[in-house]
Amino acid sequence: MPVLAAQDPANRLDEAPSQLNEAQRAAVLHGVESDSTGEAGPLLIVAGAGSGKTSTLAHRVACLIAKGADPQRLLLLTFSRRAAQEMSQRAGHVLAKVLGLGSQTPPSLPWAGTFHGMGARLLRDYAVQVGLAENFTIHDRGDAEDLMGLVRHELGLTGTEKRFPLKSTCLSIYSRVVNTQGSLQQVLREAFPWCAEWEAQLKQLFGAYVEAKQEQNVLDYDDLLLGWHEMMGEPSLAAQLSGRFDHVLVDEYQDTNRLQASILQRLKPDGCGLTAVGDDAQSIYSFRGATVRNILDFPSQFSRSARIVTLERNYRSTQPILDVSNTLIAAAGERHAKRLWTDKSSAGRPQLVLVPDEAQQARWVADKVMAHREGGLRLKSQAVLFRTSSHSAALELELARRNIPFVKFGGLKFLEASHVKDLLALLRFAQNPKGRQAGFRVVQLMAGVGPATATRLLDAMDEASDPGAALQSFEPPAAAREQWSEFAAAYASLRSGQAAWPADAELALRWYLPHLERLHEDAAVRQADVEQLVRLAAGYGSRESFLTELTLDPPEATSDRAGPPLLDDDYLILSTIHSAKGQEWTSVHVLNVVDGCIPADLSTGSNEEIEEERRLLYVAMTRAKDHLHLLVPQRFYVTQQAAHGDRHLYAGRTRFIAAQDVKAFEEVVWPAPPERPPAVPAPQAAIDLRNRLRAAWR
Repeated sequence: MPVLAAQDPANRLDEAPSQLNEAQRAAVLHGVESDSTGEAGPLLIVAGAGSGKTSTLAHRVACLIAKGADPQRLLLLTFSRRAAQEMSQRAGHVLAKVLGLGSQTPPSLPWAGTFHGMGARLLRDYAVQVGLAENFTIHDRGDAEDLMGLVRHELGLTGTEKRFPLKSTCLSIYSRVVNTQGSLQQVLREAFPWCAEWEAQLKQLFGAYVEAKQEQNVLDYDDLLLGWHEMMGEPSLAAQLSGRFDHVLVDEYQDTNRLQASILQRLKPDGCGLTAVGDDAQSIYSFRGATVRNILDFPSQFSRSARIVTLERNYRSTQPILDVSNTLIAAAGERHAKRLWTDKSSAGRPQLVLVPDEAQQARWVADKVMAHREGGLRLKSQAVLFRTSSHSAALELELARRNIPFVKFGGLKFLEASHVKDLLALLRFAQNPKGRQAGFRVVQLMAGVGPATATRLLDAMDEASDPGAALQSFEPPAAAREQWSEFAAAYASLRSGQAAWPADAELALRWYLPHLERLHEDAAVRQADVEQLVRLAAGYGSRESFLTELTLDPPEATSDRAGPPLLDDDYLILSTIHSAKGQEWTSVHVLNVVDGCIPADLSTGSNEEIEEERRLLYVAMTRAKDHLHLLVPQRFYVTQQAAHGDRHLYAGRTRFIAAQDVKAFEEVVWPAPPERPPAVPAPQAAIDLRNRLRAAWR
């Protein structure tokens, strides 16, 4: 490419659309001065939050091509197709500016894409050498689950007396073993302890599953990485593949798993030509198999020592927000040291807001969001973040009550989750026995009851003068007889109204929990949602008012990402912290910044888990541009048995914000304690009366 190579990228970089700071230029120009492409040793760009990571990587790609690197021999790996397309477009724009191409089309990047996408292409190219038929097909997640289920059935694992993991759980276990390169025993112990008793059967199942895939000439999603990795283990194929790429650039390196890191080590054993970009402080996806060890250990993973360039200048947040974020992450046990800074100063400090409980937390957030809006800040530029999807339940109800539109990312809207709808259906059926939709849903929760039986019951109840008596006398299928008597008793209690509200919500919960455990592998997680619903019920005067006020129009989407409200062009963002990574907003509220929520109770079993929870809070805080509000409820309501009532669980501020660090925040106590009236001197008559009373008592 002599025309491109004739330009001097080092002298033309400042003409690019994005001006580079000193650290960014060092990263972009690493190895560019070398006379031979591919001789530069490994480069790790530790890119702090908001430090211009994407721009830096795009400039580096453009600079390498401008120096003479062949775009056909450049491999760019990302974690989404959209990210790869954006990176290619930005690199093209930078390259056009650097080279002064004008209206000419800059070179494309044919090898830019996801790890899995590139693995599929390489496996297709080398199918014959690795023993695959060239016409192999790739199973999506649903197809893979179906095949796992078929093999599971053929092995007789569907007829066990004790509950064997469902096909979706089996595939999740298999996938984690592949991607973490761990043993089945280790994966079961660390991530699926409730399945540990089935280790031998799972090993047999996975072996049969692999054989079935081979017989059918299919690959699943994980095979795209595993096959690429195994190709790199064969010396002649490894030499061919390594020779195809002079430069390999990897975005979001902190999100890679062990299998992906091993592929890169085999692709570039000495690290020459390898660039990794990421931030160990934002490694928060261990539940997907990612490990922070990849980026922490990167400097020592190759035969040549790696150069580390740290991007510390932040272009997003104010300095007070960066100060508290820096302090938070500085306490991490192991990290690549950096301290974010900016010239974007602000007199305002982040707020640490103490509220009495979750209900008051919801009201404070709604008030603050609307105050920001009245001050000129659109709802779209504000976000409320939380550790777990169920943490936003009280806020969602408060927003709905005030008619404040919102979009939720990272899980279904609380009231649209299937298990929440199950419990609401029971309460609605008890409130209105002629409500066929609720009844149809509830009775089919019992094993052995299908649509035909449900229809017969509802018809009988419609025709009877006493629907409750019709349910009591109904003859269920033999398989459901025992469960039916329990259901009939619970329904009769709910209909009688003997238990004062919200005690009947607790009664409904007790009936539903065994069915929840039977129907869902992740019952422990879902149980937190239905318990939260019962806690919310306590805030309403009756079952009727509770159900009436919870009646909301169903959302258009039922996926992890719900669409925006159709009638509003402005809406508040609600998101789990995991789903918020990579995003930014002018104002950010973080809910439940207390021990038990951040860190979550279920994520404190090891130092590694606790450190990831610290990084999770760091990610949440660094999403904010100008306003950061951390909410600290002082107590939570915990539902007990009806005989003992509810109790208050008092919470403490998260352990990640030490007492000495609180001074960097503006502390807000809400509602504010009432001011004591000023002291008024007592009139002489009152003094005389007091003295007479004292004398009378002597």
